[in-house]
Amino acid sequence: MSVKIYVPQDSGALSLGAERVAKAIAAEAQKRSLEIKLVRNGSRGMFWLEPLVEVHTAQGRIAYGPVQARDVADLFEAGFLEGKPHALALGPTEQIPFLAKQERLTFARVGITDPISLDDYAAQGGWQGLKQAATLAPAAIVKEVTDSGLRGRGGAAFPTGIKWNTVLGAQAGQKYIVCNADEGDSGTFSDRMLMEGDPYCLIEGMAIAGLAVGATQGYIYVRSEYPHAFKTLNATIAKARDAGWLGPDVAGSGKAFELEARLGAGAYICGEETALLESLEGKRGVVRAKPPLPALKGLFGQPTVVNNVMTLASVPIILAKGAAFYRDYGQGRSLGTLPFQLAGNLKHAGLVEKAFGLTLRELLYDYGGGSASGRPLRAVQVGGPLGAYVPEADFDTPLDYEAFAAKGAMVGHGGVVAFDDTVDMAAQARYAMEFCAAESCGKCTPCRIGSTRGVEVIDRIIDGTERTKNVELLKSLCDTMLAGSLCAHGGMTPYPVLSALNHFPSDFGV
Repeated sequence: MSVKIYVPQDSGALSLGAERVAKAIAAEAQKRSLEIKLVRNGSRGMFWLEPLVEVHTAQGRIAYGPVQARDVADLFEAGFLEGKPHALALGPTEQIPFLAKQERLTFARVGITDPISLDDYAAQGGWQGLKQAATLAPAAIVKEVTDSGLRGRGGAAFPTGIKWNTVLGAQAGQKYIVCNADEGDSGTFSDRMLMEGDPYCLIEGMAIAGLAVGATQGYIYVRSEYPHAFKTLNATIAKARDAGWLGPDVAGSGKAFELEARLGAGAYICGEETALLESLEGKRGVVRAKPPLPALKGLFGQPTVVNNVMTLASVPIILAKGAAFYRDYGQGRSLGTLPFQLAGNLKHAGLVEKAFGLTLRELLYDYGGGSASGRPLRAVQVGGPLGAYVPEADFDTPLDYEAFAAKGAMVGHGGVVAFDDTVDMAAQARYAMEFCAAESCGKCTPCRIGSTRGVEVIDRIIDGTERTKNVELLKSLCDTMLAGSLCAHGGMTPYPVLSALNHFPSDFGV
């Protein structure tokens, strides 16, 4: 009987040598005339342990890591096919503290299944939400999503059910579902991990959305830097269509829904929903003025649901287990779970899915293990390159949309980038302005010109040129960008700049 060995084919694991490890395991098993079944799963999200190799034993899955190709012969010699002890042995995978303390709903299958296998997906609860949706009227599906309290897992955190209801009520001959998979924020990788590790979850969520609002065509706009995700999506979309989960009769509902993955144009601004729609139509990625909203006049001028990967991937479990099940996680108006992504100066970088309400300090120390450098953490940027810098004094703030907004910050997509006490916050503020200038679509003056002037003003402050006057000028400029920019790109650049200035004035010499 063959032994199942799991080696991730997630991009993060591949970058650390997972492909070489997989080949070494196959070669060593052949050399020893041992029968194995090599399964290429997604990552468990513990990047400091990648490549993480798991062996299916009578006691469950036993983990070893980080494994390099040179370790493989020694692992076989030690009897790792039976889960025996070794210097790289980590014990039962599910009991590793980083994983054991999580609440994985959206990421329930990531790292567990073969991402391409329809049988694996079904065996782990897949398609139950779509089957349920196929028996419901569109308004009932929308009500279930509304009652769950699910909000967009991006910057605005807009209630998903309200958006869907708007598209449902719109009168049009054609409607679309568009997934924003242009994950361009620094320190974020949950979308990529899900698309590479559990793509059917996203496919299922989009099919449910199609049934809910009467859309018959969907598009996944994938970041151009994600070739593995794009390849995996194309393979699984074809399999899902052949199995009847997509196509003219979705899950026996009598309704059609087709799906395509499209490779993005390589511009950060295309993460903004209207610029994404322009790019998807074959045009230059430039922000549209709103109104009209995409829900009423979106792709090709038709009513369109635009949600990101985490939002759509949260839908299957809501339909499968009910709105109340999902709503029981979280607190206040921040319900359900969010996959937080730990990056930067941390011992344990990786993905942590938890219900809203834990504090930033818990995330940084209970999961992240504190700084990798061993020095005190001084600041954490939450919500991508346009998110505010949170000082150590605010680390006890609950990770909750409203709690962070009250501090002038945002949770956003759940990206967390940590810095120790050697960081220069004036340089970080300058980088935010420089980034805005480099990635601006150029359509509105506050963003296009304001960001360029902002870099110049920060340089004068750092150089000590009329600091008081230039600090006031910088604040005024940020106010103009915040209030006058056409989209969140220019409108949110003041968040990191002002938070750095307000919380770390000594770095600016004031």
